[in-house]
Amino acid sequence: MAQEDIFKKLVAHCKEYGYVFQSSEVYDGLSAVYDYGQYGVELKNNIKKYWWDSMVLLHENVVGLDSAIFMHPTIWKASGHVDAFNDPLIDNKDSKKRYRADVLIEEQLAKIEEKINKEIGKAQKRFGDAFDEQQFRETNPRVLANQKKYEELHTRFAKALNDNDLQELKQIIVDQEIACPVSGTRNWTDVRQFNLMFATEMGSTSDGAMKVFLRPETAQGIFVNYLNVQKSGRMKIPFGIAQIGKAFRNEIVARQFIFRMREFEQMEMQFFVRPGTELDWFEKWKSIRMKWHQALGFGEENYRFHEHEKLAHYANAAVDVEYKFPFGFKEVEGIHSRTDFDLSQHEKYSGRKIRYFDPELNESYVPFVVETSIGVDRMFLQVISAAYCEEELEKDSRVVLKLPPVLAPVKLAVMPLVKKDGLPEKAREIIDKLKFDFNCQYDEKDSIGKRYRRQDAIGTPFCVTVDHQTTQDNTVTIRYRDSMEQERVAITELGKIIGGKVSMRNLFEKL
Repeated sequence: MAQEDIFKKLVAHCKEYGYVFQSSEVYDGLSAVYDYGQYGVELKNNIKKYWWDSMVLLHENVVGLDSAIFMHPTIWKASGHVDAFNDPLIDNKDSKKRYRADVLIEEQLAKIEEKINKEIGKAQKRFGDAFDEQQFRETNPRVLANQKKYEELHTRFAKALNDNDLQELKQIIVDQEIACPVSGTRNWTDVRQFNLMFATEMGSTSDGAMKVFLRPETAQGIFVNYLNVQKSGRMKIPFGIAQIGKAFRNEIVARQFIFRMREFEQMEMQFFVRPGTELDWFEKWKSIRMKWHQALGFGEENYRFHEHEKLAHYANAAVDVEYKFPFGFKEVEGIHSRTDFDLSQHEKYSGRKIRYFDPELNESYVPFVVETSIGVDRMFLQVISAAYCEEELEKDSRVVLKLPPVLAPVKLAVMPLVKKDGLPEKAREIIDKLKFDFNCQYDEKDSIGKRYRRQDAIGTPFCVTVDHQTTQDNTVTIRYRDSMEQERVAITELGKIIGGKVSMRNLFEKL
């Protein structure tokens, strides 16, 4: 099945099973805005807990913050967002659809890379264990030709981005004969910049109102509170400040479900370091963050680092952690060495000293910053994409979300075999004992097989069946989602069995 079809099924699954709904759906929806359903909010909260505890619990020198969404408008002038927070957009005159010019070119690069990988894949099948990939890359004429195309386009694209040459970006699209996915034509407008910030007004009267912005990132809330946290917490460099919060961007090109939204949530950590050590810390945090992703068990081959073609105005190093979604490798997290740009700018615009006195050097300086920034919604989509599975069984088939048990919204479903003979009461008794530790669900509707399938689709890792034997010896059948194996265990053992599987500690020990 085509990856695009799988993704469509995944989106439909999220709605059918209470994970994600279109916002304002009864009014035909609001584009690129989504609501999280009863299971979606649980998964989202579990992802946030995994991130938060891995940052704040596991690192003595990282603390938390929750800053306001509304901030003084001068902050966004100082940070560069007012003048430089733009996307290069291009319109197709026939379809009237708008696209990001850089994304169109990146997709063209990905197509060339895919051709190379197909050639390598065919050769691997043909030669088996004797296959030498490096030699094949260096000698195969088709691979060499495509590699040359890739490098020439990549070099030209990177230069156009760094020079902010909008005319050259359009020329690349023309020269590469990139067509609109909707109309199929190459009738393009010029490329132009579009600012992504939402503006509103704050004040009791229209005459006295002040123009403010919905924050496009959570990082600035950390920077303007840097000195408050450092002094009140007596923090010594190096140290970090972590924050989870909503951000807002007026994305014109919002596609691929919750991958790119106008209202989204970020998990960001700004790590303050001594100037000159930032690139060492950049490499350390790259390693730490990649381990965090890979600990979930979705396959190391599905992750990669992607170096930025163009560095942001504040950065001297930047890399993305990319995951292989059904629609290709895409960013889930950014790691940036932001230098001292932000703190220096806020010092300049506010007129206040935002410095750190280093007792070891006996001098004051503006710290440099290494940032890790991950979108909760993209991480949610990554987890759901990796977990979604369609399996053919001996007699039927099933759709199952193979979520890591620690992240699963419902940890345990308890099911009476029949709705009589005291079995429902016994099932309720089990839930009453375990609900303090786990998110449990009682399920008595339909046959036991249908109930298993429903819980598979939700992603529940454990199902417990209460039958007539339970009333005699206090044992139940526990059924494991991924293997579908069943085991008879004592009710008194359930807490220990499930607790061992769903503990965050299992993930943290891999980091």
